[in-house]
Amino acid sequence: MALAAVPGDGGATQGILRRQALRESAARTYARALPIVPVRARGMTVEGADGRRYLDCLSGAGALALGHNHPVVLDAIRAVLDSEAPLQVLDLATPVKDAFTDELFATLPPGLASRARVQFCGPAGTDAVEAALKLVRTATGRDGLLAFSGAYHGMTAGALAASGGAPADGVMAAGVAAAGVTRLPFPYDYRCPFGVGGERGAELAAHWAEKLLDDPKGGAPHPAGMILEPVQGEGGVIPAPDGWLRRMREITAARSIPLIADEVQTGVGRTGAFWAVDHSGVEPDVMVLSKAIGGGLPLAVVVYREDLDVWPPGAHAGTFRGNQLAMAAGAATLAHVRQNNLAERAATVGGRMLERLRRFAAGRPQIGDVRGRGLMIGVELVAPEAGFATGAGVAPTGAGPVANPDHEEAPGGTTPYEVSRYEVSPYEASPGGGAPYETSPGEPALYADAMRTAAPPAAPALAAAVQQECLRRGLIVELGGRHGAVIRLLPPLTITDEQTEAVLDRLTDALDASIRTAGTHSRELPPTAAPFAPPSTGDHR
Repeated sequence: MALAAVPGDGGATQGILRRQALRESAARTYARALPIVPVRARGMTVEGADGRRYLDCLSGAGALALGHNHPVVLDAIRAVLDSEAPLQVLDLATPVKDAFTDELFATLPPGLASRARVQFCGPAGTDAVEAALKLVRTATGRDGLLAFSGAYHGMTAGALAASGGAPADGVMAAGVAAAGVTRLPFPYDYRCPFGVGGERGAELAAHWAEKLLDDPKGGAPHPAGMILEPVQGEGGVIPAPDGWLRRMREITAARSIPLIADEVQTGVGRTGAFWAVDHSGVEPDVMVLSKAIGGGLPLAVVVYREDLDVWPPGAHAGTFRGNQLAMAAGAATLAHVRQNNLAERAATVGGRMLERLRRFAAGRPQIGDVRGRGLMIGVELVAPEAGFATGAGVAPTGAGPVANPDHEEAPGGTTPYEVSRYEVSPYEASPGGGAPYETSPGEPALYADAMRTAAPPAAPALAAAVQQECLRRGLIVELGGRHGAVIRLLPPLTITDEQTEAVLDRLTDALDASIRTAGTHSRELPPTAAPFAPPSTGDHR
């Protein structure tokens, strides 16, 4: 549907932006890098007060599965308003809440849905994370927590402690000190913590977790739970390999450790399956859900196995856990995604976007990696001349092909983990018959492999420049990753083929323009190269 015209008023826009900068907290993020004043939106199109229009690949940090003001969402909201139903009901039972719960349970992994309980939380994903952590600690009588490097779970104390990093390191340190969190390595093929990548890297990550838990001196004796994201979003759009995720399920189940899946950003069709854990067939003990489940309005819940439901009344509460408008909008969104196969559509469109971006990346060493799952896509930018240049997602010299990011069977019939960056496993004997860990006397093979395959340094200033070039071309994108060097795409599941091509055209044009500009400077763009500072990573649940 066409948007009504908005009279251009750049002066009013600048006034609003100035007043926001003067009166709002220094902690604001998106407003720093996206100096726009949205006044109308429909679907994927956002119109600013100055009359400019943008294609929105931010989608409310993934909260808008159907885009802005989708008719089924608006109709659901109007129906509640017209009925004169109460808008806030704490945790009282209502027909709207009952309908939402029915629709939610219809989408859950079957094994969990058949024995699930749901806790409505405060209207933000971070509160649902806090509830999940409190739940497993109450149910198990244990305190420790297993979490992963690169994770992001929210900005309240417990959720922040479980996260792998935060915009304000001082705040992060205070949370971690009190939380008893044990950090585990997350499989990150492009920057593998073991310097291996592919199957071997994922195997080592799983082996590390298992041995740590079984080591009485490992520092993580029988924790209360493990929390993970099936695709790390703020960490840089890093999909967990399906085989590794199944190993985490096996490891936790064997030790009676509840597995918590944080599907705040990955849920409701975003990754090409209704829930990201569906790709692997894993059924977690606890699922943390927010963002898209409210149809664009604030809503957060925890769904968990009924045998964990041991906390007393009032153990987790919140005034705004009875948001009737959000429940109505959420039920309509869940039903529309399910009935119209939008998860499958996300898989198809996302696959096309990844394919084109990978073709574009060939020969552009500043594009270190292109990865994602469904309509959750990341483009990692690097400074190749400052380190080991390996090309755009291409394996280093002497290495095998890079692992399939979608974790499907690789060409030639190999399993997902068999597509390694290495022709020789670091655990095999050296050609000269040396010990398994040595390629030559005194030289650890693992260290040698890491040196051969180190990725170039991240290029956050280049990413910030690309974000600004995208904005000039009418495209809104987000930054993320370890150093804010990953361009993140989170378009609505309703994106059309025409819009898909427009997004890719604008993004690739912005990338080329920024790379050309960067080439006239030194190795990395200086922080002042972009007119607006890059936002801190984190979706601020």
